[in-house]
Amino acid sequence: MKEMTYDEAEKRKRAEECIRKKFHKQLFSAFARACKNYKLIENGDHIAVCISGGKDSMLMAKLFQEIQRHRKVEFDLTFLVMDPGYNRENRALIESNAGTLGVPITIFESTIFDAVDTIDKNPCYLCARMRRGHLYSKAKELGCNKIALGHHYDDVIETILMGMIHGAQIQTMMPKLHSTNFEGMELIRPMYLIREADICAWRDYNDLHFLQCACHFTETCSTLNEDGSSSSKRLETKKLIAELKKTNPYIESNIFRSVENVNLDTVIEYKKDGVRHNFLDEY
Repeated sequence: MKEMTYDEAEKRKRAEECIRKKFHKQLFSAFARACKNYKLIENGDHIAVCISGGKDSMLMAKLFQEIQRHRKVEFDLTFLVMDPGYNRENRALIESNAGTLGVPITIFESTIFDAVDTIDKNPCYLCARMRRGHLYSKAKELGCNKIALGHHYDDVIETILMGMIHGAQIQTMMPKLHSTNFEGMELIRPMYLIREADICAWRDYNDLHFLQCACHFTETCSTLNEDGSSSSKRLETKKLIAELKKTNPYIESNIFRSVENVNLDTVIEYKKDGVRHNFLDEY
Protein backbone atom coordinates (compact mmCIF):
# COMPACT_ATOMS: atom_id res chain seq x y z
CA MET A 1 0.00 0.00 0.00
CA LYS A 2 1.43 3.36 -1.02
CA GLU A 3 2.16 5.94 1.65
CA MET A 4 -0.52 8.58 2.13
CA THR A 5 0.12 12.20 1.24
CA TYR A 6 -0.55 14.96 3.76
CA ASP A 7 -3.70 15.99 1.88
CA GLU A 8 -5.02 12.42 1.84
CA ALA A 9 -4.36 12.04 5.56
CA GLU A 10 -6.21 15.28 6.28
CA LYS A 11 -9.13 14.20 4.10
CA ARG A 12 -9.45 10.90 5.98
CA LYS A 13 -9.23 12.67 9.34
CA ARG A 14 -11.95 15.13 8.33
CA ALA A 15 -14.25 12.38 7.00
CA GLU A 16 -13.94 10.44 10.27
CA GLU A 17 -14.17 13.40 12.65
CA CYS A 18 -17.37 14.75 11.11
CA ILE A 19 -19.02 11.35 11.69
CA ARG A 20 -18.22 11.76 15.39
CA LYS A 21 -19.19 15.43 15.57
CA LYS A 22 -21.00 17.32 12.81
CA PHE A 23 -23.02 14.35 11.50
CA HIS A 24 -23.05 12.25 14.67
CA LYS A 25 -26.83 12.38 15.21
CA GLN A 26 -27.81 11.96 11.56
CA LEU A 27 -25.32 9.21 10.72
CA PHE A 28 -23.69 7.38 13.61
CA SER A 29 -26.61 7.56 16.05
CA ALA A 30 -29.04 6.37 13.37
CA PHE A 31 -26.63 3.57 12.40
CA ALA A 32 -26.18 2.45 16.02
CA ARG A 33 -29.94 2.66 16.67
CA ALA A 34 -30.71 0.38 13.72
CA CYS A 35 -28.06 -2.11 14.86
CA LYS A 36 -29.56 -2.14 18.37
CA ASN A 37 -33.27 -2.07 17.46
CA TYR A 38 -33.02 -4.85 14.88
CA LYS A 39 -30.19 -6.80 16.59
CA LEU A 40 -27.97 -6.63 13.52
CA ILE A 41 -24.58 -7.14 15.20
CA GLU A 42 -23.91 -9.88 17.73
CA ASN A 43 -20.85 -11.13 19.58
CA GLY A 44 -18.70 -13.33 17.39
CA ASP A 45 -20.10 -12.08 14.08
CA HIS A 46 -17.88 -11.88 11.03
CA ILE A 47 -19.55 -9.37 8.73
CA ALA A 48 -18.78 -8.90 5.06
CA VAL A 49 -19.36 -5.19 4.45
CA CYS A 50 -20.31 -5.17 0.78
CA ILE A 51 -18.91 -2.13 -1.01
CA SER A 52 -20.15 -1.21 -4.48
CA GLY A 53 -18.09 1.97 -4.65
CA GLY A 54 -21.06 4.30 -4.20
CA LYS A 55 -21.65 6.83 -1.43
CA ASP A 56 -23.92 4.57 0.64
CA SER A 57 -21.65 1.56 0.95
CA MET A 58 -18.48 3.64 1.45
CA LEU A 59 -20.10 5.52 4.33
CA MET A 60 -21.39 2.22 5.72
CA ALA A 61 -17.80 0.97 5.83
CA LYS A 62 -16.72 4.03 7.85
CA LEU A 63 -19.67 3.64 10.24
CA PHE A 64 -18.78 -0.02 10.82
CA GLN A 65 -15.22 1.01 11.64
CA GLU A 66 -16.54 3.62 14.06
CA ILE A 67 -18.95 1.30 15.87
CA GLN A 68 -16.23 -1.36 16.10
CA ARG A 69 -13.98 1.24 17.72
CA HIS A 70 -16.46 1.51 20.62
CA ARG A 71 -15.91 -2.20 21.40
CA LYS A 72 -19.35 -2.82 22.93
CA VAL A 73 -19.68 -5.98 20.85
CA GLU A 74 -16.80 -8.12 19.60
CA PHE A 75 -17.05 -8.79 15.87
CA ASP A 76 -14.85 -8.98 12.78
CA LEU A 77 -15.16 -7.12 9.50
CA THR A 78 -14.17 -7.89 5.92
CA PHE A 79 -14.70 -5.05 3.46
CA LEU A 80 -15.73 -6.91 0.34
CA VAL A 81 -15.74 -5.44 -3.16
CA MET A 82 -16.96 -7.43 -6.12
CA ASP A 83 -15.73 -6.24 -9.51
CA PRO A 84 -18.54 -7.34 -11.87
CA GLY A 85 -16.69 -6.01 -14.89
CA TYR A 86 -15.89 -2.37 -14.16
CA ASN A 87 -13.82 -0.43 -16.65
CA ARG A 88 -10.32 0.57 -15.53
CA GLU A 89 -11.33 4.08 -14.44
CA ASN A 90 -14.21 2.93 -12.24
CA ARG A 91 -12.13 0.21 -10.59
CA ALA A 92 -9.40 2.77 -9.90
CA LEU A 93 -11.92 5.18 -8.37
CA ILE A 94 -13.11 2.56 -5.88
CA GLU A 95 -9.54 1.67 -4.92
CA SER A 96 -8.58 5.34 -4.59
CA ASN A 97 -11.54 6.21 -2.35
CA ALA A 98 -10.97 3.15 -0.19
CA GLY A 99 -7.33 4.12 0.23
CA THR A 100 -8.13 7.72 1.09
CA LEU A 101 -10.82 6.73 3.60
CA GLY A 102 -8.74 3.98 5.19
CA VAL A 103 -10.97 1.06 4.21
CA PRO A 104 -8.90 -2.13 3.64
CA ILE A 105 -10.89 -3.69 0.83
CA THR A 106 -10.79 -7.26 -0.46
CA ILE A 107 -11.61 -7.38 -4.18
CA PHE A 108 -12.76 -10.36 -6.23
CA GLU A 109 -13.85 -10.53 -9.87
CA SER A 110 -16.97 -11.79 -11.59
CA THR A 111 -18.41 -11.53 -15.11
CA ILE A 112 -21.89 -10.31 -14.17
CA PHE A 113 -21.88 -7.27 -16.48
CA ASP A 114 -21.11 -9.49 -19.48
CA ALA A 115 -23.83 -11.93 -18.45
CA VAL A 116 -26.59 -9.31 -18.21
CA ASP A 117 -25.51 -7.53 -21.41
CA THR A 118 -27.59 -10.02 -23.40
CA ILE A 119 -30.72 -9.56 -21.25
CA ASP A 120 -33.38 -7.20 -22.59
CA LYS A 121 -36.00 -7.51 -19.85
CA ASN A 122 -35.23 -6.33 -16.29
CA PRO A 123 -31.39 -6.40 -16.57
CA CYS A 124 -31.05 -4.34 -13.35
CA TYR A 125 -33.13 -6.84 -11.35
CA LEU A 126 -31.13 -9.77 -12.68
CA CYS A 127 -27.84 -7.95 -12.03
CA ALA A 128 -28.82 -7.25 -8.41
CA ARG A 129 -29.81 -10.88 -7.82
CA MET A 130 -26.57 -12.18 -9.33
CA ARG A 131 -24.48 -9.69 -7.37
CA ARG A 132 -26.06 -10.80 -4.11
CA GLY A 133 -25.45 -14.47 -4.88
CA HIS A 134 -21.78 -13.85 -5.65
CA LEU A 135 -21.38 -11.76 -2.47
CA TYR A 136 -22.98 -14.45 -0.30
CA SER A 137 -20.77 -17.11 -1.85
CA LYS A 138 -17.52 -15.18 -1.42
CA ALA A 139 -18.41 -14.00 2.08
CA LYS A 140 -19.12 -17.55 3.20
CA GLU A 141 -15.85 -18.71 1.63
CA LEU A 142 -14.05 -16.07 3.71
CA GLY A 143 -15.67 -17.28 6.93
CA CYS A 144 -18.32 -14.59 7.27
CA ASN A 145 -21.79 -15.31 8.67
CA LYS A 146 -23.40 -12.04 7.53
CA ILE A 147 -23.30 -9.67 4.59
CA ALA A 148 -24.15 -5.99 5.08
CA LEU A 149 -25.74 -3.95 2.29
CA GLY A 150 -25.98 -0.15 2.18
CA HIS A 151 -29.73 0.34 1.66
CA HIS A 152 -30.98 3.40 3.54
CA TYR A 153 -34.29 4.82 4.85
CA ASP A 154 -35.26 6.35 1.51
CA ASP A 155 -34.71 2.99 -0.23
CA VAL A 156 -37.08 1.43 2.31
CA ILE A 157 -39.98 3.86 1.87
CA GLU A 158 -39.60 3.86 -1.91
CA THR A 159 -39.77 0.05 -1.89
CA ILE A 160 -42.96 0.10 0.19
CA LEU A 161 -44.68 2.55 -2.14
CA MET A 162 -43.42 0.84 -5.30
CA GLY A 163 -44.81 -2.46 -4.07
CA MET A 164 -48.25 -0.95 -3.60
CA ILE A 165 -48.35 1.05 -6.84
CA HIS A 166 -46.59 -1.30 -9.24
CA GLY A 167 -46.73 -4.70 -7.52
CA ALA A 168 -50.21 -4.66 -5.94
CA GLN A 169 -48.72 -5.82 -2.64
CA ILE A 170 -47.74 -4.52 0.77
CA GLN A 171 -44.20 -5.48 1.68
CA THR A 172 -41.00 -3.83 2.78
CA MET A 173 -37.23 -4.13 2.51
CA MET A 174 -36.44 -5.95 5.77
CA PRO A 175 -33.62 -4.79 8.10
CA LYS A 176 -32.32 -8.35 8.19
CA LEU A 177 -33.19 -11.73 6.74
CA HIS A 178 -31.87 -15.27 6.53
CA SER A 179 -30.44 -16.42 3.23
CA THR A 180 -32.54 -19.09 1.54
CA ASN A 181 -29.67 -20.39 -0.60
CA PHE A 182 -26.65 -20.07 1.69
CA GLU A 183 -27.15 -21.93 4.95
CA GLY A 184 -26.12 -20.04 8.08
CA MET A 185 -25.81 -16.71 6.27
CA GLU A 186 -27.77 -13.54 7.01
CA LEU A 187 -28.22 -10.23 5.21
CA ILE A 188 -28.30 -7.07 7.33
CA ARG A 189 -29.05 -3.43 6.46
CA PRO A 190 -27.53 -1.20 9.17
CA MET A 191 -28.17 2.02 7.17
CA TYR A 192 -31.90 1.35 7.55
CA LEU A 193 -32.65 4.53 9.54
CA ILE A 194 -30.27 6.90 7.75
CA ARG A 195 -31.67 9.48 5.33
CA GLU A 196 -30.14 9.74 1.86
CA ALA A 197 -29.89 13.54 2.17
CA ASP A 198 -27.61 13.11 5.21
CA ILE A 199 -25.39 10.69 3.29
CA CYS A 200 -25.11 13.25 0.50
CA ALA A 201 -24.33 15.99 3.04
CA TRP A 202 -21.44 13.91 4.45
CA ARG A 203 -20.14 13.23 0.95
CA ASP A 204 -20.31 16.87 -0.13
CA TYR A 205 -18.86 18.22 3.14
CA ASN A 206 -15.78 16.08 2.53
CA ASP A 207 -15.64 16.78 -1.23
CA LEU A 208 -15.77 13.07 -1.98
CA HIS A 209 -16.67 11.67 -5.40
CA PHE A 210 -18.03 8.15 -5.57
CA LEU A 211 -19.07 5.71 -8.25
CA GLN A 212 -22.55 5.95 -9.73
CA CYS A 213 -24.05 2.85 -11.33
CA ALA A 214 -21.25 1.75 -13.66
CA CYS A 215 -22.74 -1.10 -15.64
CA HIS A 216 -22.49 -1.29 -19.43
CA PHE A 217 -26.14 -0.28 -19.75
CA THR A 218 -25.74 3.09 -18.04
CA GLU A 219 -22.44 3.70 -19.82
CA THR A 220 -24.25 3.62 -23.16
CA CYS A 221 -27.74 4.77 -22.17
CA SER A 222 -28.82 8.00 -23.86
CA THR A 223 -31.56 8.81 -21.31
CA LEU A 224 -29.63 9.19 -18.09
CA ASN A 225 -31.06 11.29 -15.28
CA GLU A 226 -29.29 14.14 -13.53
CA ASP A 227 -27.82 11.81 -10.91
CA GLY A 228 -26.36 9.50 -13.56
CA SER A 229 -28.97 6.77 -13.19
CA SER A 230 -31.28 5.54 -15.92
CA SER A 231 -35.03 6.19 -15.89
CA SER A 232 -36.74 3.78 -13.52
CA LYS A 233 -39.81 3.15 -11.40
CA ARG A 234 -37.73 3.90 -8.32
CA LEU A 235 -36.87 7.38 -9.59
CA GLU A 236 -40.53 7.99 -10.40
CA THR A 237 -41.45 6.92 -6.87
CA LYS A 238 -38.77 9.17 -5.37
CA LYS A 239 -40.24 12.13 -7.26
CA LEU A 240 -43.78 11.19 -6.18
CA ILE A 241 -42.78 11.16 -2.51
CA ALA A 242 -41.11 14.56 -2.90
CA GLU A 243 -44.30 15.93 -4.48
CA LEU A 244 -46.51 14.50 -1.73
CA LYS A 245 -44.21 15.99 0.92
CA LYS A 246 -45.12 19.49 -0.29
CA THR A 247 -48.57 19.11 1.25
CA ASN A 248 -47.78 16.50 3.93
CA PRO A 249 -44.44 16.94 5.73
CA TYR A 250 -44.94 13.61 7.52
CA ILE A 251 -45.39 11.55 4.35
CA GLU A 252 -42.02 9.77 4.61
CA SER A 253 -42.35 8.70 8.24
CA ASN A 254 -45.99 7.73 7.65
CA ILE A 255 -44.98 5.42 4.79
CA PHE A 256 -42.23 3.88 6.94
CA ARG A 257 -44.48 3.39 9.97
CA SER A 258 -47.31 1.93 7.88
CA VAL A 259 -45.52 -1.44 7.80
CA GLU A 260 -45.00 -1.29 11.58
CA ASN A 261 -48.72 -0.75 12.17
CA VAL A 262 -50.36 -3.45 10.06
CA ASN A 263 -53.72 -4.44 11.59
CA LEU A 264 -54.56 -7.95 10.36
CA ASP A 265 -58.16 -7.51 11.54
CA THR A 266 -58.65 -5.00 8.73
CA VAL A 267 -56.79 -6.89 5.98
CA ILE A 268 -58.85 -8.83 3.43
CA GLU A 269 -56.12 -11.31 2.62
CA TYR A 270 -52.47 -11.87 3.57
CA LYS A 271 -49.73 -14.43 3.04
CA LYS A 272 -47.71 -16.13 5.78
CA ASP A 273 -44.96 -18.60 4.86
CA GLY A 274 -46.39 -18.79 1.35
CA VAL A 275 -49.89 -19.68 2.55
CA ARG A 276 -52.81 -17.31 1.82
CA HIS A 277 -55.18 -16.40 4.65
CA ASN A 278 -58.54 -14.74 3.95
CA PHE A 279 -60.57 -12.80 6.51
CA LEU A 280 -63.53 -15.11 5.74
CA ASP A 281 -61.54 -18.06 7.16
CA GLU A 282 -62.30 -16.86 10.69
CA TYR A 283 -65.29 -14.60 10.03
